[in-house]
Amino acid sequence: MPQDDDEARPTSERHVPVLRERCVALLGGGVEAARAAGRAPVVVDATLGMGGHSEAVLERFEDVTLVGIDRDEQALALAGARLAPFGDRARLVHAVYDEIPDVLEDLGLDGADGILMDLGVSSLQLDERERGFAYSYDAPLDMRMDVSRGQTAADVVNTYSAEDLTRIIRAWGEEKFAGRIARAIVEAREAEPFATTGRLVEVIRGVVPAAAARTGGHPAKRTFQALRIEVNEELDVLERAVPAAVDALRLGGRIVVMSYHSLEDRIVKGALQERSRSSAPPGFPVELEEHKPELKVLTKGTEVPTAEEIDENPRAASARLRAAERIRVRSQR
Repeated sequence: MPQDDDEARPTSERHVPVLRERCVALLGGGVEAARAAGRAPVVVDATLGMGGHSEAVLERFEDVTLVGIDRDEQALALAGARLAPFGDRARLVHAVYDEIPDVLEDLGLDGADGILMDLGVSSLQLDERERGFAYSYDAPLDMRMDVSRGQTAADVVNTYSAEDLTRIIRAWGEEKFAGRIARAIVEAREAEPFATTGRLVEVIRGVVPAAAARTGGHPAKRTFQALRIEVNEELDVLERAVPAAVDALRLGGRIVVMSYHSLEDRIVKGALQERSRSSAPPGFPVELEEHKPELKVLTKGTEVPTAEEIDENPRAASARLRAAERIRVRSQR
């Protein structure tokens, strides 16, 4: 299939990493802690994408081993080409990011000094039309981040009940017209099963009031988000991934997470706050070592891109960054 102009551009030009300099600076604290402890620094890019953040880390820190994880084999291939000049300092793995501890163990590494998660759908997935993530052009209704397995968005819209569709569109898309969208989908599929994004967009347009579309953005935006989250089990994975990442951090290591909607940020905030509080029972006279916090939160609330960064990369506009440092490692019993 011929590539459009965007798909033909080099990966480094197609992908502008969100909050790149800030992410690298935060991860750098973990790298310095590793050096001070006399160990070789390891940084995990848990959502590799097209490798922009990983490239910046490898360029900035010449002694870092970078472990890149992605469930998308196409992203791994593109990032592999981009990171090839760094040789065996870049070790790329086809996996989901809640598998960080297993990936490190398989590579013979006993932990990480920095872990980056850039959540949500990647630039690659949005730009590759045949993946079906975007509502702005017609494409097969797929939305899988790993096209080698799992149900597609077409499977969801063609088989889920109206009640289940309403539930996921309301919960994952935060869409107030979830019920009428779900009923319209079920009615339309009785005439013909859904196969493309374009037809789904038409059905959604037909039931979302024009006034709501004018103030709330594209009428299909929230439904597409909900379907993508459902197909890829994104929030379930995230709920497992943040605690697993913290467990994989060495002392002084740092976790940096960028989220793009409130559902993601709520999970990240809760996971980091839980591990940054004392676990001592209320009224306990002495805080024992095992009750002390494991994390120190490094960001006050969330950090956001500058206006200049958003001008350069409009997709960064909704990014929210949180970071924390491992200050205590549980004793092994």
